[in-house]
Amino acid sequence: AGGARVAVGRDGRLTSPALEAALVEGLVASGVDVVRTGLGPTPQLYFAEATLAVDAGVQVTGSHNPSGDNGFKLVHAHDSVHGAAIGDLARMAAAGDWDAGAGSVVDRDVRDAYVARLVKNYAGGALRVGWDTGNGASGPVIEALVKRLPGEHHLLHAAVDGRFPNHHPDPTIEANLADLRALVAREGLDLGIAFDGDGDRIGAVDGQGRVVWGDELLAILAEPVLARTPGATIIGDVKASQLLYDRIAALGGRPVMGPSGHSLIRTAMKAAGAPLAGEMSGHIFFGDGWYGFDDAQFAAVRLLGALHRAGRSLAELKDAMPRFVATPELRFAIDPARKAAVVGEVIARLDAAGADVNRTDGARVTTADGWWLLRASNTQDLLTARAEAGDEAGLQRLVATLDAQLAASGVSRPSSP
Repeated sequence: AGGARVAVGRDGRLTSPALEAALVEGLVASGVDVVRTGLGPTPQLYFAEATLAVDAGVQVTGSHNPSGDNGFKLVHAHDSVHGAAIGDLARMAAAGDWDAGAGSVVDRDVRDAYVARLVKNYAGGALRVGWDTGNGASGPVIEALVKRLPGEHHLLHAAVDGRFPNHHPDPTIEANLADLRALVAREGLDLGIAFDGDGDRIGAVDGQGRVVWGDELLAILAEPVLARTPGATIIGDVKASQLLYDRIAALGGRPVMGPSGHSLIRTAMKAAGAPLAGEMSGHIFFGDGWYGFDDAQFAAVRLLGALHRAGRSLAELKDAMPRFVATPELRFAIDPARKAAVVGEVIARLDAAGADVNRTDGARVTTADGWWLLRASNTQDLLTARAEAGDEAGLQRLVATLDAQLAASGVSRPSSP
């Protein structure tokens, strides 16, 4: 890879400096020139890769995983590196198949440029906002960002600390939003915004302390996007509520259901030329006015803009959404040798019964009550499931159907919701 330039960033985990140093050493020894962007959220590294004269980027991060985990997120030529390409890297490493050379290292502080770009086209009002970065890598960016936004801003856990002493930074788990809820209630704020450990997933609570989930946020963010680009495709994932797809259609957009997984959604978005895409997990990708990558900091800025445009609070927008009842994501261990087979057996039985099955990622089955989903995790030896209905009785029927299908393949979930 002689002559190549690679941007390298890191999150705030305790092991990240050592991993970053080893990564830089290996790249330089292979003849790669390294642009070291330092501590920051993963989207800051993606921003560096998109705007600097580099060929690729690597973020040292454990993402939203427990504090002892760590790893790398890779981007090459503005696309995420995943799937078979990761396997190729592993084989090359095992074989010692790398170039030799003498690259260089330069330090480049991109935080100011990143924050300036975040606020460049800010279209929000002067709201009262709570921000919880959970001692993750977003803290310094949010501290700089709020100084440039109108309104009143209250920060929680902004000091970067890889031990995550206050709570684990994963805003998709409701318990992790307790501090933010308390802040919003105590100060009477309009809303609260939370981030995962590396700042590529957003969570939110409204002024009443209710969680506004990733698919609900995407439904709100879709409106100004479709006002600018009428009829555009917007992509959600198979876990997302029907309210998202109905809302996109009602706004004149083209709703598309994509597979779950950061890299898969990003690939689907690029293939469709979609200006907006997102996942239930809070990964929200913007092609409209941004660079196509998922960025919770930018999603927060755009959320404030969408609220201003709507002229309503986040609580009012949530109140206006259709009422569904749903399970949380149900995750349960499975023998890895049976993981794919169980989903395949369920699909075969559903097909034989003439069920309405979307196979984008596992099986999403639509019935008169609503829908249920069964899929295999991309990253762990788990099956994941979810169901959504118009009322509690319908939800219980959907879950019973799911459990019956699992039982027919010799699988039982640990407990029902």
